[in-house]
Amino acid sequence: MDKFVIHGGIPLHGEVTISGAKNAAVAIIPAAILSNGPCIIENVPRVSDVSTLVHILRDMGVQVKLLDRTTLEIDASNTILPVVPYDLARRMRGSYYFLGALLGRCSRASVAMPGGCDFGVRPIDQHIKAFEAMNVKVNLDRGMINARAGEASGGLLGGHVYFDSNTVGGTINAMLAAVKAKGVTVLENAAKEPHIVDLANFLNSMGADVRGAGTDVIKIHGVEELHGTAYSIIPDQIEAGTFMVAAAASGGDVLIKNVIPKHLESITEKLDRAGARIEEHDDFLRILRTGPLSPLSIKTLPHPGFPTDMQPQMAALLSLAGGTSIITEGIWPNRFRYTEELCRMGADIRVDGPVAVIQGVRELCGAPVKATDLRAGAAMLIAACCAKGVTEIEDIQHIERGYENIVEKFIGLGADIQKISFPQNIPLEPIGQIL
Repeated sequence: MDKFVIHGGIPLHGEVTISGAKNAAVAIIPAAILSNGPCIIENVPRVSDVSTLVHILRDMGVQVKLLDRTTLEIDASNTILPVVPYDLARRMRGSYYFLGALLGRCSRASVAMPGGCDFGVRPIDQHIKAFEAMNVKVNLDRGMINARAGEASGGLLGGHVYFDSNTVGGTINAMLAAVKAKGVTVLENAAKEPHIVDLANFLNSMGADVRGAGTDVIKIHGVEELHGTAYSIIPDQIEAGTFMVAAAASGGDVLIKNVIPKHLESITEKLDRAGARIEEHDDFLRILRTGPLSPLSIKTLPHPGFPTDMQPQMAALLSLAGGTSIITEGIWPNRFRYTEELCRMGADIRVDGPVAVIQGVRELCGAPVKATDLRAGAAMLIAACCAKGVTEIEDIQHIERGYENIVEKFIGLGADIQKISFPQNIPLEPIGQIL
């Protein structure tokens, strides 16, 4: 497998531009099949998850063109095949968004159980609950999720859904199905993340009637048709947070461009308390640190709380803070597999269920480690940049699922990092060739 090789101990300095939000893109791209005309989507991140989505769309019979480096044109005006096979679905978690989109488009869908990062069981029971409230029958058959609106009882109908737990995926899937359902759909205890608001804005730009996104009650008035549109995806909150943590952890000074500071408030507050200085502007911020790092207590929570996708990166930073820090994982309790890799680099972390106790150390040392999932891989990169000596990170395909040009961006900030490829392995198809 390919790997990253990092010579650490270099504070990061310079400027970095944040790409479009991966979590928004993986919902908006499937949503484009709901339109009866071409959709032009700008600020699309060039990450492997997007490549997988393009493969899925083309497999369905959808026309996809790359208009420029970060702009896709998606035209689903022809008849499409409402099936996502296993070999494509297994590559990413977000493939299940085709369930909601295909139900809205075709009133039926067959999607293989999704893949993605492995940090515990992530059930889709809340997705199914929402679909069933909209007159959809769902069954599982040999790894395929089959869903069909009840034709004899009126087809796809608006319904009332109260989610038993906060579910980003369930909220998105319900929104995708509901925009073309007959009547009104009400989603209570809905997730409020920025990419849910972005999806709602995209759907509304196509003629949907989605109200309340960003609150815990979303009301959707179904419409008969959606038209083509042009839309730009929001900047990636988690990529911005990752570079904020990397700058603070390394004792650097970084200007981070193309951000929405309001989306970063929970991250900014923790980094400020940890000893970093943050200067906010309209669409960029500067983060620097010259003094020691202070320990923190963090609990991950649904938005607007501290995001679970930033938890591993903060653990890397807190490994170098003076004193004892505590991280409580409130979303995915099994998300601490990566701590074993940090400990290989000299970190002192003890995990007890959903709680990690981190005793800060004076320095981390380079070591061979692996990326156990996407955000854990980002944590390994941050730790490697701060560590003394050389770190080799394997399983980097996880990192490339969600970070565009990650090596080039770190090099632009002065990091000594390179990607080593092994010709004896079968190479993954480059994203530029896929698009």
